[in-house]
Amino acid sequence: MPGPLERMDELAERGVVGFKAFMCDTGIDDFSAVDDDQLAAGMERAAALGLPVLVHAERPAELRPMDGEDWRAWVASRPPGAELAAIERAIALAEAAGCSLHVVHVSTGAGVAAVAEARRRGVDVTCETCPHYLALTEDDLERLGTRAKCAPPLRPAADREALWERLGRGHIALVASDHSPCPPAMKEGGFARAWGGIAGAQSMLALLLHEGIARGRPPTLLADLITGKPARRFGLAKGRLQPGADADLALVDLRGEHAAAPHDRHRANPFAARPLRVRVVRTLLRGRTVFDDGHVAPGAHGRLLTPDPRTRP
Repeated sequence: MPGPLERMDELAERGVVGFKAFMCDTGIDDFSAVDDDQLAAGMERAAALGLPVLVHAERPAELRPMDGEDWRAWVASRPPGAELAAIERAIALAEAAGCSLHVVHVSTGAGVAAVAEARRRGVDVTCETCPHYLALTEDDLERLGTRAKCAPPLRPAADREALWERLGRGHIALVASDHSPCPPAMKEGGFARAWGGIAGAQSMLALLLHEGIARGRPPTLLADLITGKPARRFGLAKGRLQPGADADLALVDLRGEHAAAPHDRHRANPFAARPLRVRVVRTLLRGRTVFDDGHVAPGAHGRLLTPDPRTRP
């Protein structure tokens, strides 16, 4: 956020894995976007601290006013070009600052291609996508309504398939949920006013495996995209199955056909009741069962993880 850069030093001392910046208006009064000069200054400080900067990449100059309240107006207001322009600008700023860059929730094949091209010329940049971009398209907004409103918005089927193709080529570093739940009332009032976020943490593993296996992707690759790869990218000693590692395990039935039943406190979830061919049967946290056959164990909790630069690639 705009403000004193020395606060970044304090955050680094307390163990953050990186610094996130929005390159466009957030819609939240107490969380401001940064302009190019502020982002460049933050990147220089992050580089000195040895931590990455993560960006929500949409270029304000490329965004358009909504012309209506429906999903088509929402999609048209945030075109793919806004994402691509922001990614290219963030890459240029990071390259100049010598800063490690990670682009969150990329929704288009062109955005991933820009990151891949920068990596080919030696820029330290990676990107992620989300299960909703891999499973849904903008046409699903007609059926799902504001439950599937997110930013960047869902894209045409061609972009969904481009993301899968780029994922298969190793151009997408990881898959993340971009979990952004809200009370159901905040999803009411049309696309101009509804909360722009999807509750995706619970459904991420089953949805990714369901969609990926159907496309011939190996389960081992899909699992690594949400375990080992994010851990390595952000310097966390997690995401590996070997002696001495934390026994954090998810046991899944790859033929466990079921309808997704959300456990979220707020159930405004676009994946509720979606038929899936993969079911999470049991989850263990450091060897302790915290989820078993649809039931969450009482008292389940995690612990603070801080980055270890030695674990980064």
